[in-house]
Amino acid sequence: MVTLAEVAQHAGVSASTVSYVLSGKRSISATTRQRVEQSIRELGYHPNAGARALASNRSNIIALMVPLRTDMYVPVMMEIAIAVTTAARTHGYDVLLLTGEEGPDAVRRVTGSGLADAMILMDVELQDERLPLLRGTDQPSVLIGLPASTTGLTCVDLDFGATGALCVEHLAKLGHHDVAVIGEAPAVYERHTGFAERTLDGLRSRARDLGLRVLHRPCEGGYDAMAVTLARIFDERPGTTGFVVQNESAVEPLLAQLRRQGRAVPEDVSVVAICPDQVAVQASVRLTSVAIPAQEMGRHAVERLVAKLDGRGGDDVVLIAPELTVRASTGPAPAGP
Repeated sequence: MVTLAEVAQHAGVSASTVSYVLSGKRSISATTRQRVEQSIRELGYHPNAGARALASNRSNIIALMVPLRTDMYVPVMMEIAIAVTTAARTHGYDVLLLTGEEGPDAVRRVTGSGLADAMILMDVELQDERLPLLRGTDQPSVLIGLPASTTGLTCVDLDFGATGALCVEHLAKLGHHDVAVIGEAPAVYERHTGFAERTLDGLRSRARDLGLRVLHRPCEGGYDAMAVTLARIFDERPGTTGFVVQNESAVEPLLAQLRRQGRAVPEDVSVVAICPDQVAVQASVRLTSVAIPAQEMGRHAVERLVAKLDGRGGDDVVLIAPELTVRASTGPAPAGP
C-alpha cells in the first residue's frame, strides 16, 4: 500500500503539503498542487478512510434510506439509488444503503453514531415519522419525496400532483368522460405514501375542473388481483373508457385482462401509465406514459445535499415537471351506442 510519505517523496514536497492538498485546509500553489496530484495518480495512492475521517471529522459517506417493501416496485427504487450513488461519487462521497423498515430508529442510528455525514431519505409518507428527528438535528438531509409539510426540509421529487393532472387532461382531450385509476397496492395508501396520494389528489382535482368522473381502485398487481379489480370497475362504471395506471406490476395484467374481455386498446379503451420508460415501451401495447425521472431525482438530491455539507445550501423544494409521451395505448373515446 502506497503511503502519504511516499507520495511526498515522489512529488518532492513535505508530507504536510500532501495532506493539505488532500484536505484543502490550506492554500497551495497551483504548480505544487498539480505535482502532488500527478504523484497521487502515478502511484495509485488512496487515503486511509479511517485516518481521513479522524483528521477531517467527516466520513465522506452519505446514508441512503430506502426501505425495500414488497408492495413497492423495487426496480424504480433501485434506479434512483444507483443515480444517487453515481452522483455522490462525482463529489467524492460513498453511499451507505439502509434498506430496512426501521423508520425513526435508522435516523437515530445515523445521527448518533457518526456513520455518515448526511442523509437522503426515500419512500416518504405525508406524515413521515422520521421528519421530527430530521428537523431536530444539524446533520444535513434531503428527502426524495414530499411530505405534507416541507417546513425546515429540503425535498426533491417528480411533481406527482401535476402528473395526475396531466394524465387526466390527455384523456379528456381525447373525449373520455369516465376514467378509472388503477393504483398501487392498498398498503401504499394506508401508509399515506406521498407520491401516490399526491398523484390521486392532482388527478381528481383536474378531473373535477374538466367534468370527468373518476373511480380509483388500489390493486396488488398480478393477474388474479387485476381480474377482480377490473370486473369491479366495469360493474360499477360500465362506461369506463380511460385508464390511468400507477402500478408497474399491474400494467401487463391490465392489458391482458382487457384483451380477454374483447376490449381493444386504444380503439375501445385508452391506457395512460405512470412508470419508467422501459416498462412503457416493453408492454404488449406501447404505453402512453409519464416517466419517472430517476436519474434527475437522484442527481438533484445529491447536489443539494453536497451544497448543504459545503455550507452553501438552504432548505428548498425541487419539483420536476412531468412530461407525457404519447404512444400506441391512447386514442379517441369510442362513439356512444
